[in-house]
Amino acid sequence: MLGSLLLALFVGVLVVQAYINAEFTADHKETEVGDQDPVPLSIRGGGPIINTTGGQESTSRLPDRTIALTFDDGPDPVWTPKVLEVLRENDAHGTFFVVGSQVARHPALAKDIVADGNELGLHTFTHPNMQLLAPWRRHLELSQTQAAIAEATGVHTNLARFPYSSKADAIDEENWKIVKEAGQAGYLVVVNDLDSEDWQRPGIDQIIHNAMPKGDSSAIILFHDAGGERGQTVEALRKFIPMMKARGYRFTTVTEGLNLGIEEQAADVRAGRAPESTTVIPTLPENPAAASGDEWRGAGLIWTVRVADGLVVLVAALFVVVGALTIGRTALLLLLATRHARQRRKASWSWGPPVTDPVSVIVPAYNEKEGIEAAVKSLALGDYPEIEVVVVDDGSTDGTADIVEGLRMRNVRVVRVPNGGKSNALNTGIALARHDLIVTVDGDTIFEEDSIRRLVQPFADPTVGAVAGNVKVGNRSSMVATWQHIEYVIGFNLDRRLYETLNCMPTVPGAIGAFRREALAKVGGVSDETLAEDTDVTMALCREGWRVVYEEHAKAWTEAPTTLEQLYRQRYRWSYGTMQAMWKHRRALFDKGPSGRFGRVGLPFLALFGVALPMLAPVVDIMLVYGLVFWELKETAIAWLGMLSLQMFTAAVAFRFDREPLKPLWRLPLQQFAYRQLMYLVLLQSVTTALTGGRLRWHKLNRAGLTKRADIPPPRVENVAPAVQGWPPAEVPRQQQPRGRAVAPPTTPAVPSQAHREEIPR
Repeated sequence: MLGSLLLALFVGVLVVQAYINAEFTADHKETEVGDQDPVPLSIRGGGPIINTTGGQESTSRLPDRTIALTFDDGPDPVWTPKVLEVLRENDAHGTFFVVGSQVARHPALAKDIVADGNELGLHTFTHPNMQLLAPWRRHLELSQTQAAIAEATGVHTNLARFPYSSKADAIDEENWKIVKEAGQAGYLVVVNDLDSEDWQRPGIDQIIHNAMPKGDSSAIILFHDAGGERGQTVEALRKFIPMMKARGYRFTTVTEGLNLGIEEQAADVRAGRAPESTTVIPTLPENPAAASGDEWRGAGLIWTVRVADGLVVLVAALFVVVGALTIGRTALLLLLATRHARQRRKASWSWGPPVTDPVSVIVPAYNEKEGIEAAVKSLALGDYPEIEVVVVDDGSTDGTADIVEGLRMRNVRVVRVPNGGKSNALNTGIALARHDLIVTVDGDTIFEEDSIRRLVQPFADPTVGAVAGNVKVGNRSSMVATWQHIEYVIGFNLDRRLYETLNCMPTVPGAIGAFRREALAKVGGVSDETLAEDTDVTMALCREGWRVVYEEHAKAWTEAPTTLEQLYRQRYRWSYGTMQAMWKHRRALFDKGPSGRFGRVGLPFLALFGVALPMLAPVVDIMLVYGLVFWELKETAIAWLGMLSLQMFTAAVAFRFDREPLKPLWRLPLQQFAYRQLMYLVLLQSVTTALTGGRLRWHKLNRAGLTKRADIPPPRVENVAPAVQGWPPAEVPRQQQPRGRAVAPPTTPAVPSQAHREEIPR
């Protein structure tokens, strides 16, 4: 629910940002003029100020030798202040037809325009072609701009100019409808007499030439103070204004020039120079005070724009961070993992003398009837000299223990305990194990014949306390499983090589891992304080100074979830458990020695690349979608394909290291859109659970098994062993304990000492 709400809010803000972030194109790009017959000749041949308010249809011009400088598309934080400076230097004023979204972004500039004695006009909110919009949207474009001006400056404007409009003689039927709509809303529509064409940047002299009125005629002249580089405009104004003043011209705003014309007309009527029947309209107020309602609406509008702009800036910054982290992580992986792989594949590489000490394999199992037979057989029949398999049935209700007992294998024992969780089952199995080399295996995992032998060879190095094997996905037929296969190959063959090189391996996987009993004893066995018991115990070993290494040739085939629901539950538990383990071992950040080294290298590395980077990774997809819809398609596609190519290259390296065929990688692009989205939700829910202090229970996955189970005869029920009340079970006579069976309570027993292990029944 939280994820859905955040996504809806985020999409809503992005849509707002996209709406207000229209890219400006030249105001006077050539457009085809339509049918002009419905447009009155008085309008087409009249002045640049068109009045259709109150149902009238009239135009006005400025008095002779009067120039109204008009500036479109602003305010702009770079060029508007420079234009204002030129106007102040020459004691001139102008009319700025502003874009509402720009006013919302730069309200202080709009206020400066008014404070300098200039006036404002509407140039729509997002600079669209008004002919392409519905009437309600055209009304919104004007009213939103009016509200933004009201909040920014406290004034109201009666003037409007539409993007891509031109002169009065270019008004056609479609434009005439829009002009009359604006009149019904109370606006005078202002076009222009002369276009400086500064948007083309033709040169300073050409701009001046284009803006020069003929003879003593008046002119409303179009310039731009935004929408691109306007250096030529500023310099042209600096020459043009003094030049025209020297010719006797005055510079006014549009409203001021219109009022001067009205006053001259009234004077002519009073002096008898004009017929008394001449209609004299009242003068218009310049920059009148805005209505309080508009100011309130404008405040909400400006804050919405700020939030939307801020969010996009944040996403863009996060995109840069994600890109830097991704590139940095990839460089580290390729450098250190490649060095690790080359070192291990040298003919001279060896862990030391061959390890042949007997091994105890612990298999915690809860309702694993589908895969337990294949798993136990693969373990018991390995090519290692001496293997003991201890299956700890954690209160299964599907006959898991019966299936194992029915195998009647010499080196396999079954231990039944009441359901107490995986950690309790592991600790019980470790306590009952006869040997000092401990291998832990999940009940749905199948080992290759040489996996145990290869897995324990690193123990030739006395500093090695644990070994992580190579987990492979055994069921790759479905798309979901194939995605996990790709993830496993990359994670095991690059990430674990990197972690070993940095001596901060965070996890020995529960599917295939090996431990020294001595190392487990020093950390108090497998803790049940987190849901990621494998990560928890591995971090504890690293803090104790034990080396944790990766053995790529020790392979285990596991059954991956085949549905998105099952996958979600599994990853939710893994993610949340990892966060629990990181929080539990947070004090390592301030420790000395091996613990401090892990705390200052391993924990930040895991937090940065295991939590932060995956949580920030959605900005890549967000920027892709946003860019494809609202930005340049080509540049966006190139950026995303670059990121994908980097991921493909990294994946290819990992597959090559693991000697896996590259064919599954064709599904990697789709994984970026589907599989990753699920992982984002997993992380979001995990973080939410952690921050709110929620508790997550263990989710049992549905298993189908990697191989078909053979028919096993039912066990003999009378051989069930009596319950053991304590640990170690000293009070139970050895002769009363049936061979190959034991029952322990659902507690977390400590790993027994050597003396205690002598009493364990063989």
